[in-house]
Amino acid sequence: MCAKQSIYAVITGSGSYIPPVVVKNSEFENNIFMNEDGSRIETPGKEITDKFEQITDIIERRVAPEGVVTSDMATYAAEEAINTAGIDKEKLDYIIVAHNLGDMKKGSLYPDILPPGFPGKSKLGIKNPNAVAYDMTFGCPGWTQAMIQANYYIKSGDAKKVLVIGADTVSRSVDPHDRDIMIFADGASATILEARESEEPVGMLKHIARTDTADYLDLLQMGPSYNPEQDGIYLKMLGRKLYNYALTYVPLVAQQCLTKNDMQLQDVKKVLIHQANAKMDEAILKRIFRLYGEKEVDLNVMPMTIRTLGNSSVATVPTLYDLIVKGQLKGHELQSGDNVMMTSVGAGMNINAFMYKMP
Repeated sequence: MCAKQSIYAVITGSGSYIPPVVVKNSEFENNIFMNEDGSRIETPGKEITDKFEQITDIIERRVAPEGVVTSDMATYAAEEAINTAGIDKEKLDYIIVAHNLGDMKKGSLYPDILPPGFPGKSKLGIKNPNAVAYDMTFGCPGWTQAMIQANYYIKSGDAKKVLVIGADTVSRSVDPHDRDIMIFADGASATILEARESEEPVGMLKHIARTDTADYLDLLQMGPSYNPEQDGIYLKMLGRKLYNYALTYVPLVAQQCLTKNDMQLQDVKKVLIHQANAKMDEAILKRIFRLYGEKEVDLNVMPMTIRTLGNSSVATVPTLYDLIVKGQLKGHELQSGDNVMMTSVGAGMNINAFMYKMP
């Protein structure tokens, strides 16, 4: 008697757009940085950037060229993912685009999230009206949440092929007088999920997600410049509170995700975590290991790109995956049967995590 087969969502293609424009920390040394009350920070610029590198491990970041908007980057990444998967783009059932600010042009003071459904489908030249395109605005965990939704579509039988994109030009929304401007970067990455019948679990497995609004709603929000003479609305972050929130809850979500999948820490080959701050991510990983009674932490489990790519929001986790499977992240690889945890934290505050078993 044959074992029963189930439907699973498997990544068959991936692609990334890493902007060509490199901005080094030294380029911020002449910025006039201010405190929240509008007072000027008198610390020398070189000292500020040196301290920033020490805290975050970021030495440079990538930003989109002047004429390139989020949907352009999303399209470049999606085209690569479609080509890698070798599928007919007209056969896509859903196109889910995770972002936060839409096609915010350089120099603009306001996000642009219209039209809904995002222009990416049009730029990809997809004519099929049954390829449903929509946005996912879930903060930095947007791509991981979009993957969770795509998994539901496929497992229910509603879809066979889903394109999931994470793209943002966060660098264009940050106050030039706020030191947090140095954290953010731009980028895009995409994956193709396809339905596969299998007797054994493969691809997308079980997930955990949570939203904390009672005490943490305002850790990331849009607000005025720290310079009272400057107009505009900018992305504002309460860094210390966000750090403490992530350090408290991300390890718990990771543990819950493993428990839900009947796994232990040693079952995980890689943890692909949102690239927000290298020191914070290392602290999170140490706490995860501690939850399992492990004192020695294997940092190689957690690949990092933030040192040279910065924090590209929804694009960080899928970019990590894409670089690894294409052999472009030195010292890291994934093979058939490996279990990968993908997890992110951001505005909401939202946290999510899912397990993925390499086919």
